[in-house]
Amino acid sequence: MERAIFAGGCFWCMVQPFEEQEGILSVRSGYTAGHVSNPTYEQVCSKTTGHTEAVEIIFDPKKITFSDLVEIYWAQTDPTDAFGQFEDRGDNYRPVIFYCDDRQKEIAEQSKAALQASGRFDKPIVTTIEPAQPFYEAEEYHQGFYQKSPERYKESSAIRKVFLKENWK
Repeated sequence: MERAIFAGGCFWCMVQPFEEQEGILSVRSGYTAGHVSNPTYEQVCSKTTGHTEAVEIIFDPKKITFSDLVEIYWAQTDPTDAFGQFEDRGDNYRPVIFYCDDRQKEIAEQSKAALQASGRFDKPIVTTIEPAQPFYEAEEYHQGFYQKSPERYKESSAIRKVFLKENWK
């Protein structure tokens, strides 16, 4: 099994697209890349911990590759917006591909370069590629939020869905 960590705005919206793929064993919402151990949601929202909302994915590389996951990731984000994603603003919502080893780093960098060269976007691709840091799972009420609170999830992801439809389909 392998591990991947992606940040692309509110973690509620990042779970379902990965969880629906064959070969995914788990997708957990959480926090990473900050300076506070075991932060709470309230602490992360205060923008004082340095953490970014992210998802940690455990996957079977025989069924789905890291490269596949990176392609799924791009199609969930606005890779031209470094200051958050959609209605979620600030460093705690910045887009990041966190790599767990040199192979993942190389795959992410090549994919980012290919996306930039594709001309799909008029602006530069600003998603960062950074080494994985400790990942702290979010509180249980955040896990699988799209299933637990479908109406609230639908409301929170409306702007994202319009952008994705216009730019990735």
